[in-house]
Amino acid sequence: MGEATLTASGIARLANVGRAAVSNWRRRYADFPEPVGGTPASPSFAAREVEQWLSRHNRLHELGTEQWAWRHIESYQPAAEVSDVLALCGARLLTLARGASADAVPTPRELVSQLDSLDPGLARLVAGIAPKRWTPQHHTVLGTIDQLATELDPEAAFEYLHRQFVSSAHSLSGLAGTPDTVAAAMVALAGSGPVTFDFTSGTGSLLRTAADRALANGSSTRCYGQEIKSEYALVALLRLWFVHLRSGLPAEPPLVHVGDSLLADALPDLAADVVVANFPFGVHDWGNERLAYDPRWTYGLPPRTEPELAWVQHALAHLAPSGTAVVLMPPAAASRPAGRRIRAELIRRGALRSVIALPGGLMPPTNVGLHIWVLRQPSSRAGSILMVDATAAPADQSLSEVVGTIWRAYAGDSYTEEPGVHRAVPAIDVLDDQVDLTPQRYLPQADETASDPTEVVARLKDFDQRIESLRQSVPVVTAAPPGSSRPAPRAEIADLLRSGSVSVLRALARNRPTEDDTTAVVLTPGDVLSGGSATGSATRATPGPQVRAGDILIPIVGHKITARVAAEDQVGAELGAGVQLVRLDATVFDPWFVAGVLSRTDNARVAGRTSSTVSGTFRIDIRRLAIPVLPLEQQQRYGLAYRRVAEFRAQLDVVAEVGAALAREIGDGLTAGGLELSPE
Repeated sequence: MGEATLTASGIARLANVGRAAVSNWRRRYADFPEPVGGTPASPSFAAREVEQWLSRHNRLHELGTEQWAWRHIESYQPAAEVSDVLALCGARLLTLARGASADAVPTPRELVSQLDSLDPGLARLVAGIAPKRWTPQHHTVLGTIDQLATELDPEAAFEYLHRQFVSSAHSLSGLAGTPDTVAAAMVALAGSGPVTFDFTSGTGSLLRTAADRALANGSSTRCYGQEIKSEYALVALLRLWFVHLRSGLPAEPPLVHVGDSLLADALPDLAADVVVANFPFGVHDWGNERLAYDPRWTYGLPPRTEPELAWVQHALAHLAPSGTAVVLMPPAAASRPAGRRIRAELIRRGALRSVIALPGGLMPPTNVGLHIWVLRQPSSRAGSILMVDATAAPADQSLSEVVGTIWRAYAGDSYTEEPGVHRAVPAIDVLDDQVDLTPQRYLPQADETASDPTEVVARLKDFDQRIESLRQSVPVVTAAPPGSSRPAPRAEIADLLRSGSVSVLRALARNRPTEDDTTAVVLTPGDVLSGGSATGSATRATPGPQVRAGDILIPIVGHKITARVAAEDQVGAELGAGVQLVRLDATVFDPWFVAGVLSRTDNARVAGRTSSTVSGTFRIDIRRLAIPVLPLEQQQRYGLAYRRVAEFRAQLDVVAEVGAALAREIGDGLTAGGLELSPE
């Protein structure tokens, strides 16, 4: 292991500043340490030199012991060494948890010797990463670890360091980890038993959760794992040993093998009561050609593009007759055409028991909502499949409580479906030409608008009254006599702007945030179109234009020009981005008249500056338009008519919405039998 180094990001964390500050220090201070490695775009610096420089310039941030410990660990380069140093720290903490002396930092030989009496296999793994040349940096790291163990429980200290490792940039080499929320939900579905197995264990999050759950229930489980990366396997084994020590050693110790589970199954004869796995997705080079005649493929040979279905069958191959397997799956695996034959066979033979759709964002860095598949050994009949949409579950319950409660009810005798959340779907309904296992496909939302038949009849009478009110709101107009209409003189908006009788305002441009910024309620384009109160917000250093009574509001972008006189509850709000305001001299113009003529259909062609061929929208430049020049009294007369047209249009929208809901209720009521046809 080489000299400890820091990147610019590491220096920023050490000083509790942004990375830009580090770049600024490099330019301003001639004594800033020179890079010792890395690349010109991402240099690395000697950690000791950086610490000394920060201390000289009073920029060294005060860190706690746990933060110093992690800082020492992450300073190693390359990234692969970080996991080795983490494992050494975990090994030291494990010996301290067993009662080893903290008076002196052990040498690698002494550390391995202390572990050998506990677990020779663990000792061999640690010996494999122990540095051949013991440098002062290793003494510094383990000395900090010894200090940390006096402040925290050794197990809690290692879990803190593990969390830092998983969330750091070093873990991007392949370790995604299983967040506690997801791990708890998977273990809640799997239950517990004497033997738990994870064949892609990573750093052991699922196995550790299973061991903790068993211990909390007053029992124990022996954890077996297999992991292709030896450094992760060692971390997993250390984490499991902490739980094992805490349990009082009532069961056989944990065992984590190193190797590729598909190509080199280390435990071919293992039949586990619980199988849990978060395996890698989309790895097409998984060895399908070498495993073409593998006995594990009892449900069909997985195509090269369906590695997840190979993992699923591997899980079933290691499942005891009464056991449960719970695996994390990408949502695409539920519907990809290449896997439909294997999915169908899993359903026909009753091996796939449940598919659960998880909310998005639970598995960083992706925001995709993954699926959980629950599997059991084949039953005598296909039966049903429990489809669960956990995104629609109650927000006041944890994910593990939600899915665990639903699964236990389904597996027992007290199951009742909840529309839109979960349902036991007959296997025959899934076995079509697609075999799509996406839960939302089988979970129609609960009909929250369903009402009593007498209420539907009452709403019919209310609808008649709305129709009559709508008729009366239409302005009374007649056809003008032929030849009687002469076009009125027109005034260009651009000229009116120069004269000062008309002004057009827009929201202020955004500036850099400052400490004096305030949050304002602003009017959005959607608020203008709906006629509702302001719903937007913006952070601004100075107040923007505020809406006054009589102002005309127009969205800047649209399919047509929609000019609305400001409603009463919009007055006082600030203009938001995407809205322009036309303010008139009230002694010359009537706002309803101007809004009406601006909304004229053919004005869209004149005012449109740039158009999107995809959406058909365009930017509206009011300055290109013109309005008729009429006396104020005549404007007010026409303005009243335009106002009634606007009210008619708003009522028409409401009637259309109410009528659509009423039509649905009548149709549902006739189908369900709650309504019947009246005699003609």
